[in-house]
Amino acid sequence: MSTPEQGFNDIVHAPQRLKSLALLAGVDSLEFGMVRDYLGVTDSVASKHLKVLADAGYVRMERPAGQKGRARTWVRILPAGRRALAGHLAALQAMAAVALHGMVTAARTVGE
Repeated sequence: MSTPEQGFNDIVHAPQRLKSLALLAGVDSLEFGMVRDYLGVTDSVASKHLKVLADAGYVRMERPAGQKGRARTWVRILPAGRRALAGHLAALQAMAAVALHGMVTAARTVGE
């Protein structure tokens, strides 16, 4: 029997990293500033969390060469990041199901 903890991912679980992966899962890539604004954090906080995800092989940050003006950094989720996000969400759903079952059982016991 599998347990909910099997897909639980400590790297993904941090709220800013979970939100980043969830946002990136729906697009090909996003400019760093859009990710930062979505998270509602400073450049340094967003950069720190995206670096953790990049070091884990979950996202790639690219700064295309040859652009005029200020170079923008683009962030994209990688296949390993999609798998980690899907596994983590499945683990959270399984934990929620266990908790809900326990709450319903407890409510029935109290009602008897």
